[in-house]
Amino acid sequence: MFTRREFLSVAGAGVTVGAGASGAPPEAGALRRMAVITTEWRYHSHAWHMAERFLVGYPIGGRWHRPPLRVVAAYVDQHPAGDLSRQRSEEFGFPIFPTVAEAVRCGGKELAVDAVLIIGEHGRYPRNEYGQVKYPRYEFFKQVTDVFRKDGRAVPVFNDKHLSWKWEWAREMVDLSRELKFPFLAGSSLPVTWRMPSIEMPSGAEVEETVCVAHGGVDSYDFHALEAIQCMAERRRGGETGVAAVQGLRGEAVWKAMDAGRWDAGGWDPRLFEACLSRSQTLAQPPSYSDRYPTRAQMRDWVKDPVAYRIEYRDGTRATMLLLNKLVEDFTFAARLKGQPDPISTLFYLPPNPNVVYSAMLMSQAEEMFLTGRTPYPIERTLLTTGMLEACVRSLATGGPRIETPHLAIGYPSPRTSTFART
Repeated sequence: MFTRREFLSVAGAGVTVGAGASGAPPEAGALRRMAVITTEWRYHSHAWHMAERFLVGYPIGGRWHRPPLRVVAAYVDQHPAGDLSRQRSEEFGFPIFPTVAEAVRCGGKELAVDAVLIIGEHGRYPRNEYGQVKYPRYEFFKQVTDVFRKDGRAVPVFNDKHLSWKWEWAREMVDLSRELKFPFLAGSSLPVTWRMPSIEMPSGAEVEETVCVAHGGVDSYDFHALEAIQCMAERRRGGETGVAAVQGLRGEAVWKAMDAGRWDAGGWDPRLFEACLSRSQTLAQPPSYSDRYPTRAQMRDWVKDPVAYRIEYRDGTRATMLLLNKLVEDFTFAARLKGQPDPISTLFYLPPNPNVVYSAMLMSQAEEMFLTGRTPYPIERTLLTTGMLEACVRSLATGGPRIETPHLAIGYPSPRTSTFART
């Protein structure tokens, strides 16, 4: 378990952050140099969502912001039909290198960038025995940090989504960032997007139970839903304590849990579920109807493959994540607080294509870290959600047993300032 002192020491680490190829910091007013390391770069890929924010800028606060960073190198692992990397390379004048090490050294003999953006999402990769895609986020990260170690310097690194499909590798990534003393940020856009209504979990609240209703696939959108839960739950009284056990349910087991009507009977609080559906802007309706709360029979008819994750925190807090495709197409959250008669609830709002501004909000957090050398929220959040996802998927793939998770005794203080978008 990380102590508060350990956490604060890492949050302020990185005396050589932002150093250029000569080892000196960039001159005042100079554009910082960034390397993009990605699996693929095509329309609607995460490289399109994120790396291009540093090529053309993004809207924020009613203005078009152009980050003071310049993409000077890239490594692209795969080039599918519709590849955009070569086109972007020619248009914006950065080379694509054949290896990760060459990219962060810009073809030279030592580290030659001030920031690294790792995007290990999309592409054709094998799956493990639990169905998780073996995206090479860890492999990319290791190749970057091998350069840091060999060249005696390190710069800030952002890793898109969860850290790795393998828990031991995820933990090693965080440990390496501590050892080499560089700022390390990762995670989902859900914690930093807009909320409707624009609410925050009260700091120090006594949280008893939470529910997140979401859509999408396993080992994909479920991670976003877990990050939505975690960015709220971590603000509870005493800060984060870690997760004691998880359980993954699928199909008929989900409906049975829903019918149970309470956590102690194997389900969840129906008031929190209702609060989530009441915040959804995409709640399914029968033909020729609108503004109807769906019946249990309708839910069963529409949702062909329901998935639920039940999460027990070490301090007794409880959480449920539900993937209910065809019932909703958004992410909503509700929580029951001790002593309050009504739940708090919100929609994590994701603006639509083509500008998908929620990814811009995530890159604004990465930009802040690249420029200041300080992480706006703790990497321990994403380490914990990475471990939660791995354990939940493992339970799901093995028939739904409750799995104890002593390795997820990860404690950390919540950020003092919330990072979700308000303007």
